[in-house]
Amino acid sequence: MKNNVLLSLLLSALSTYSASAFADEWSYQLEPYLMVTSIDGDATIGRTNEADVAVDFGTILDNLDAAAMVHFEAHHDSGWGLVFDYGFMDLGGNKTNTNGNSTDVSVRQGVLELQALYRNKLNDGFLDYFAGVRWWDNDIDVTLDFVIRPENNFEKEVESDWVDPVVGVRWISNIDDKWTFLAQADIGGFGLGSDFTSSVQSGVMYKISELMTLDLKYKATWVDFEEGNTGQQGYFAYDTVTHGTVIGLAFNF
Repeated sequence: MKNNVLLSLLLSALSTYSASAFADEWSYQLEPYLMVTSIDGDATIGRTNEADVAVDFGTILDNLDAAAMVHFEAHHDSGWGLVFDYGFMDLGGNKTNTNGNSTDVSVRQGVLELQALYRNKLNDGFLDYFAGVRWWDNDIDVTLDFVIRPENNFEKEVESDWVDPVVGVRWISNIDDKWTFLAQADIGGFGLGSDFTSSVQSGVMYKISELMTLDLKYKATWVDFEEGNTGQQGYFAYDTVTHGTVIGLAFNF
């Protein structure tokens, strides 16, 4: 009886130790953040009266709103890890030219990134290599109102999503015991989703405590996507850069 009790206690202790040891092999970071967002570029949607409609986002969607996002990382002692990032932006704007013609545009853009990562330790930081996918989910509404020829008024909604493969690198360098510098870049698309996509970001992180880190950086993401045939009703082209200042608070555990 005593042997069974001792065996049960030993197995329980080993199980607890194994779970604890396994947990110690992983570290995690969860970061909700805000991005003061601009979208610059152009979009072409279908046709109206046999003519393409081009919308200049640079003059319509300039620093209108902020976007809420979340970033998560999991790192194993072996160097391998996972990265998850998702952001959703709901932007809109209006432009009226000297003739009184107006253009209303609203863009609801969701971007999800999922990547596998391998971390190399450096003397003063880390060098991370990663590969994964970037999923775009766009919902764009365009309304054109013409004063002189109202019969040419145009209203169109496009819902389009696609997945891009991406590869990239990230450099993290310790400035001192509180401040850290970060630089990251990736490239993707390769005609499998979009023709081209790329993202770059750079900034600093400030260690508030063992639990919390303040993240301050600038990020820009490009995409050049096209589907359908030019001049046809189902044609859609999206060539933009989404960029802005990022302010985040990372929780480390």
